Amino acid sequence: MTDSSTPTKTISDFEAKLSEADTAVASFARDDKTLIRRIRGALRRSPTLIPALVLLISIIGFSIVAPRFFGLGALSTILKQVTVTGFVALAQTLVILTAGIDLSVGAILVISSLIMGNLAVVTGVPVGIAIVIGIIFGGLMGLVNGLLVAKVKLPPFIVTLGTLSIFNALKLWYSQSESIRNVDIEAQAPALLWFGQGFNISGASLSYGGIALILFAAVLWYVLNHTAWGRHVHAIGDDPDAAMLSGIKVNSVLISVYVVAGLICGFAAWIAIGRVGSVSPIAFDTVNLASITAVVIGGTSLFGGRGSIIGSVLGALIVGVFNTGLSLAGVDDYWQMFAAGCLVIIAVALDQWLRRASQ
Repeated sequence: MTDSSTPTKTISDFEAKLSEADTAVASFARDDKTLIRRIRGALRRSPTLIPALVLLISIIGFSIVAPRFFGLGALSTILKQVTVTGFVALAQTLVILTAGIDLSVGAILVISSLIMGNLAVVTGVPVGIAIVIGIIFGGLMGLVNGLLVAKVKLPPFIVTLGTLSIFNALKLWYSQSESIRNVDIEAQAPALLWFGQGFNISGASLSYGGIALILFAAVLWYVLNHTAWGRHVHAIGDDPDAAMLSGIKVNSVLISVYVVAGLICGFAAWIAIGRVGSVSPIAFDTVNLASITAVVIGGTSLFGGRGSIIGSVLGALIVGVFNTGLSLAGVDDYWQMFAAGCLVIIAVALDQWLRRASQ
């Protein structure tokens, strides 16, 4: 006699196993989502981690492709090459942290260098005073940007696009489209070239400008992370309305950010004179885009509120590593630009992915 309950029991066992399999799959999916969420959260909390890893992998990769790349000599040369871009990237980071952007940083740098050079070399003003005046004018140009953004309530992109054209016109008018030669600077104001000098250690050639970049980045990192002003800058980038309701003077902080950015560009003008050994009104015409590239690759969000000073320096180094590594590998210049563009797109896409981590 056949047991009629056997088929039913078999079906029940199958359904139970199927249910267990579904539960296992769902549990695996939840664990997978939890792992991804944890990774996104960790990367969001430590924006410097990504550019640090990218820089390390880039150095290792290019050292394999081009053995000449691996060494203190090549790496110290890259630091020299990106010193000016690194300083301008620090100024750009402050602005982008407030969800703004400054397209005029390069023009501010060039005008400040022209003022320093003309006062010290042509007019005969003491070098120290000429440098201070050049830096002050950098701050004043930043003040113009800040007032238009904070008081007139104009979009930062439009404001700095306009002042970029204004400052470019002013630098050509002020300089009469003439450069100041290296021989004249060495004869009249050699102190302007000081940051281009340096020393050798264990095969590495370090410039005072590169050391200044590292020290300045460390100071700015401390200010942004351990002072009330730095916390206010981050808060405004996160949510200006909430920052205002919490008692932060949003307009004052915004103006101060653009002023500090201008002062940094003014100081970078002195670095730039030492780096290239001369003063030209058409120099550093691409430093605006280079600084934005470094900041974005360094993990600072274009939407404001999240970023890293150290990451911006690492971003500048990454661009320098890619350009130098590809050059040593025999890759044409246009592919170097192609690689930089890809890095920017990937960095922005990653930023969008990380922003969704908190939603």
